[in-house]
Amino acid sequence: MQSGIEQRALAAARRVGAGHGLATEQAEVIHSGSNVLVRLSPAPVVARVMTGTVVLHADPRRWLEREVSVLSFLAPTGVAVAPSPLMTPGPHHVDGLWMTFSEWVAHERHPQRLTDPDELGRALKVLHEELRSFDGDLGTLMDVRGDIERLRRLLRPSLTLSAEKIAGLRARLVALDPVVFRVSTPVQALHGDVSLSNLLSTSNRLIWNDFEDTFRGPVHWDVASCVMDLQTRGGDAGYVQRMLDAYGWVDDERLAPFISAQKLYNEIWRLYDEQRHPVPTPR
Repeated sequence: MQSGIEQRALAAARRVGAGHGLATEQAEVIHSGSNVLVRLSPAPVVARVMTGTVVLHADPRRWLEREVSVLSFLAPTGVAVAPSPLMTPGPHHVDGLWMTFSEWVAHERHPQRLTDPDELGRALKVLHEELRSFDGDLGTLMDVRGDIERLRRLLRPSLTLSAEKIAGLRARLVALDPVVFRVSTPVQALHGDVSLSNLLSTSNRLIWNDFEDTFRGPVHWDVASCVMDLQTRGGDAGYVQRMLDAYGWVDDERLAPFISAQKLYNEIWRLYDEQRHPVPTPR
């Protein structure tokens, strides 16, 4: 049974698709998490509808415009999911929901399964090489810091989360300023949220997806995101090192604080999400 937000996302995506002349009578929700993905079957189009993550951005339209711009730039390379050519990719705002539309890519539906670390490292390196020449409008690492702090301020003391804990999260964020957020390091366009959940495994290659968080910053941010995701999924030190070697990474000392920043961001998001979707207390 679909939740209320899934039903809204499905209806809103179908409305936009139909407005562009697409047949969407078989449209279905194919994923529901921080965002809701709707496949506009029989059209080969996927809508990604912002739900939980909309709170991260002060101006969702601008963030999604940047996403579409980056994906349009990458489209000729084939390294990322391309915006849909059958309709205006967006962003669209319907029934209070923001969304973009991309091509449907047939892929294996096993985002939790660890992929070959050598292939993963090479795929991330190729992505960064392709993004290096992108010169369009993007946010900065300080903008990301602002998003993290905005999310932290939404946390409220509870039986399981003390005010001291919330204050401690801010202290950890401030401590990362000189080694992550205000560090003088070359920057370029990034994915912004590198994880296996945002990577599609097709019959012959890996394709990057979900560039909602794209911004311009040090490549350390994406590499650290990948390391943290692999560790969270059970990848051991050898597995992670193989990915880094395949990428060609040699700056382990400078990477460490970025991994700490990723873990802090993930912790704050998890605490927020738990308050957004509290587990009912047994009677």
